[in-house]
Amino acid sequence: MFKRRNALVGLDIGTSEVKAIELTDFGDSVKVTGFGIGRIHNREDLPDVIKRVLQEAGIKTRRVATSVSGRSVIVRYLNLPTMDETELKGALKFEADKYIPFEIDEVAIDGQKLEEVDTASGDREMKSLLVAVKKDLIQEHVSLIQDIGLMPVVIDVDAFALGNAFELRNLNSPRLEDENKITALVDLGASKTNINILKGNMSCFSREVYVGGNQMTEAIACDIHMDESEAEELKRNPQGREGEVQGAMTPVLDDLANEIHLSFDYFENQFDQQVGDIYVSGGSAQAQGITEAFERVFEREIHFWDPLENIEILADRVDVEAVRAHANQLPIAVGLGARIHDCS
Repeated sequence: MFKRRNALVGLDIGTSEVKAIELTDFGDSVKVTGFGIGRIHNREDLPDVIKRVLQEAGIKTRRVATSVSGRSVIVRYLNLPTMDETELKGALKFEADKYIPFEIDEVAIDGQKLEEVDTASGDREMKSLLVAVKKDLIQEHVSLIQDIGLMPVVIDVDAFALGNAFELRNLNSPRLEDENKITALVDLGASKTNINILKGNMSCFSREVYVGGNQMTEAIACDIHMDESEAEELKRNPQGREGEVQGAMTPVLDDLANEIHLSFDYFENQFDQQVGDIYVSGGSAQAQGITEAFERVFEREIHFWDPLENIEILADRVDVEAVRAHANQLPIAVGLGARIHDCS
């Protein structure tokens, strides 16, 4: 009756917002037991923003999963001869020198086997994932978390957290998913857009495009002649000026959609498989004109999704309406919290 339950906070520290989701393992299921969100107005205030978000959400769990992204994070998908996990670790360190633009002693290297496949010659090979992250970026993240009294138990990568959220959704869904179905996840943040293309639940391709909500805000400010704080507010709430806002942002949205489409083309040419459904999320995903621009470039319908649609939210601990209102912004935080079973 008084058993201590396993809980983990998925802490998504973005450029403009901090989002926290507390997931708790109740044995037969994982449930949402905490949620908080807060704006970052000044990076120097980030520790205080995180503490305030957790405090206002009533989250007392100290164990945190967070993630890194950006140009100090290198992700590669490799084809290697079949080998066991012990050999793979050594092989990835050897291969890393060919693919990363940093000195080996400057990075932390990790990876895993994705799947084994037959080659045209009849041999077997492994599709493997290589991830290299600058050690100073990891240390910066760890220090930030520890300095405010939290315990970092996982440092993930944004794109993979996005994929983990989609997998959690599928695991809890009554729908049967095709294990070979190709799905694209596109998460639009303030300073960048994450792309993760999945085969079933397995990541096959990921990329960051450095276009996001900030560029949309700048376009509004320039086109309508206002400062960026006013433009940001107008972007979030057009107040009857939807046509002006959409017109200002259209060139940015078209550029972003074309960059994403180039990524799809690259994937399809490399893997000889077509991207199917496209799921869009992120803080900038509700911007005026997103749907029209993306569907025009992709020539298909896009889907906005809720990573918590099949997960119970405990109403006695969490403001359910607030979670639902922000749901499309939460895949990375949810995907980080989904690592709860890896940290048991």
